[in-house]
Amino acid sequence: MLPCTSWGLWRSAILTLKTLSRAAPSVRGLCVPTRAVCDAETIFALSSGHGRCGVAVVRVSGPASSMVLRNMAGLTLPPPRTAQLRRITDPQSKELLDRGLVLWFQGPHSFTGEDSAEFHIHGGPAVITAVLQALGSLEGVRPAEAGEFTRRAFHAGKLGLTEVEGLGDLIHAETEAQRRQALRQMDGELGRVYQDWSYRLKRCLAHVEAFIDFSEDELIEDGVLNHVDSSVRQLETEIETHLKDERRGERLRSGVQVVIAGATNAGKSSLLNTLCQRPAAIVSPIAGTTRDIVETSLDIGGFPVLLSDTAGLRDSSDSVEREGVRRARQRVEQADLTLVVVDSTQLPPDPQLAPAFLQEHLSTMLPSPEAGTEAASNRVLLVLNKSDLVPEEQRERTEGELRESPGLPPACFLSCYTSTGLEDFLTVLQSRVKTLCGDPLSGAPSLTQARHRAHLQQGVQALNQYHHYRDQDLALAAEGVRLALTHLGRITGRVGAEEILDIIFRDFCIGK
Repeated sequence: MLPCTSWGLWRSAILTLKTLSRAAPSVRGLCVPTRAVCDAETIFALSSGHGRCGVAVVRVSGPASSMVLRNMAGLTLPPPRTAQLRRITDPQSKELLDRGLVLWFQGPHSFTGEDSAEFHIHGGPAVITAVLQALGSLEGVRPAEAGEFTRRAFHAGKLGLTEVEGLGDLIHAETEAQRRQALRQMDGELGRVYQDWSYRLKRCLAHVEAFIDFSEDELIEDGVLNHVDSSVRQLETEIETHLKDERRGERLRSGVQVVIAGATNAGKSSLLNTLCQRPAAIVSPIAGTTRDIVETSLDIGGFPVLLSDTAGLRDSSDSVEREGVRRARQRVEQADLTLVVVDSTQLPPDPQLAPAFLQEHLSTMLPSPEAGTEAASNRVLLVLNKSDLVPEEQRERTEGELRESPGLPPACFLSCYTSTGLEDFLTVLQSRVKTLCGDPLSGAPSLTQARHRAHLQQGVQALNQYHHYRDQDLALAAEGVRLALTHLGRITGRVGAEEILDIIFRDFCIGK
């Protein structure tokens, strides 16, 4: 740390100009929100979704919100954040449109940070249309664009960029696990992790900048750069640990890619129909019926799954079927989990030969270099279909052999025809899907966006630049820290040169 000294005003000015000239590129192209953003226009929109419903909510935000309320719901404003039953009238003709609840939110104590109002009206299409038309007739009031309320909340500092993304995920959440993850992100947990990293990087950058500018004046303690070295290494470790999450958060957000693969007539389409409880795919005894990818979305134990049925994997002279097989193999390579369906009647009569038979079968179904290895087994479940056609004694002995065989993925005997074994299979499937997604409520918050991952990876590369140039060119080393800070700022949406200046003046007492 620098001792507090009586510096001249000119010295402070020089430092400010130097630091700004270096820090300016770090904010180029970023969205830096301000704490008070007042848009000249007032916007409105239906916030409760379209279609008939008991109650519809129309939201208004902007400087003319109080005028809107007075023109349509009485001359006096209700107390802030208090619902009142009012007559809602057309501002031009004074015709009664509906009777409903109105609420008034005075800025900055609102979602957008602006003056806002809400109309809670009956949800019939005619009522909604009449109220929206009445709002559109007022001067200075216009319909909102997609996401404009949330954009204004972001610019007003009400929500960080990661919180905005969490809000979007919450709106689109279809399963319980997605809801939990989105709520956690919207609550700011992920944003706080990134903001903490940003703050520590700003401190590192400020210390390096001060060392460059003032080390010759012997006003910088010798251990400052050693402290920066330690901090940068620790940040690298934390970011790399954060990146090593096996894409759990991204899978949970977009859905686990589960692919049904296998030979023709093994019962793949029957398995798809059994899992989604409807005839989503055509089932036929004719080999090669399925030629294209058939997809359906499922909720398995609260986790989202995108289930795909594929063409039977075999050699064919039919050009259309060959294309289906090519697509099937491509989808298997991209899958998070592959359900390899096997016709149980094709298993060797001797149960001791079943493990070797299935290992060979997997090598043809999973043509990747790691097929049959432990890594591949973690992404595969064996579904031994048509178990009702196999003698019970043979089935039980085969199950025992497969349980004791190392290297084979879990195998489940199942009959799509009688549903025998379905409950046990679903238990195994749910467990595997949960492992792929992780528990959204435990541990550190997970990465949920591909763009977060890209910026964090580039940030780690930038911190490597700091170490590379540390003893060669300190200005280039500082640029590495600045680039890492820029990438974090593009995730959170907040970074600025003035924040680096604040830390310099506070920590080093320069220009006091």
